[in-house]
Amino acid sequence: MSNTLSSNKYDLIVFDLDGTILDTIADLSDSVCFALKENGFPPRTEEEVKSFVGNGVLKLIERALPDGAKDPETVKRVYDCFNTRYAEHYADKTRPYCGMAELLKSLKAAGYKLAVLSNKPDKFTKELIEKFYGGLFDIVEGSGENTPRKPDPTGELNIIARLGASPEKTVHIGDSDTDVMTAKNSGAALIACSWGYRSRETLEKAGAKLIADSVEELGKIFLENS
Repeated sequence: MSNTLSSNKYDLIVFDLDGTILDTIADLSDSVCFALKENGFPPRTEEEVKSFVGNGVLKLIERALPDGAKDPETVKRVYDCFNTRYAEHYADKTRPYCGMAELLKSLKAAGYKLAVLSNKPDKFTKELIEKFYGGLFDIVEGSGENTPRKPDPTGELNIIARLGASPEKTVHIGDSDTDVMTAKNSGAALIACSWGYRSRETLEKAGAKLIADSVEELGKIFLENS
């Protein structure tokens, strides 16, 4: 963990979902590979899929397709196949990161307002949070018609306004360069987490100054100084 953050000046924490509070990569990878094979393309490894996530499902499918097969019609066909399969298998292997549920309960008990902002479609975002963390978050938002994908700050700023907070009193927590840019665009503070789908090097290169290497370290930032 590098640098520090004065946690007592913040009252809202906005979490990313994939790679931050839930390990969803196995289910994502299974559905990507299914959709690719169903349409005559070679599957991808889980590590490859991990490198493709972070900017929404459509971009995930576009990145997963081989060069020469990224035309809009093909992307749409594979995207639709992915969505059909993922809708039935989105929680088969997905699991909370160790200690995350306990940390969220402690943060809530300490008086923090908690929210989720994900580039995962809103339907899946809300269903996964209800399944694994029901009742712990004040607001849960995935991408949709009224919530453009990060790093567009619209979703985060809407959450901040709805919870009566301000960017200066908000901390964004996520595992990707997209999250680093989201915090910058919204004016929130940032804590990046290196246990997700991007390396510490990638996070530092994107501009992250404070990086937690474990859920335990993340908890210490907020709870030891509150």
